[in-house]
Amino acid sequence: MVKIYKSGRVVICLSGKSAGKKGIIIKSNDDGTLDRPYEHALVAGIERYPRMVTKSMSKKKIEKRTRLKTFLRIINLKHMMPTRYSASDIIFDKMSVNKESIKDPAKRKKARSQIKSILQSRYRSGKNR
Repeated sequence: MVKIYKSGRVVICLSGKSAGKKGIIIKSNDDGTLDRPYEHALVAGIERYPRMVTKSMSKKKIEKRTRLKTFLRIINLKHMMPTRYSASDIIFDKMSVNKESIKDPAKRKKARSQIKSILQSRYRSGKNR
């Protein structure tokens, strides 16, 4: 069987708090583990998208409206839908963004801020178009 959920694949979360939100798979586990006996993946995504910006807005307002909020979560593969897109050019630091960083609140906050900076800079540079 072909492995669909590879790292870098863009997915849409189908259930839970992040339902309807897009995410990028960081690490996929098709067999499950002892603590999670189901197939799951570590997903980093956008919880709150940037808002619309017009030409007449000030730089300060544009700065505020282009902020986004991210999430870092372990999600069951049955609760997400793969898209045809992959964001393999977005590279997260494996030392700070991993399964162990989710358990500790301080590490989780640091990982989320790193994800936020990467996605926000990509959005502001215009590479998403």
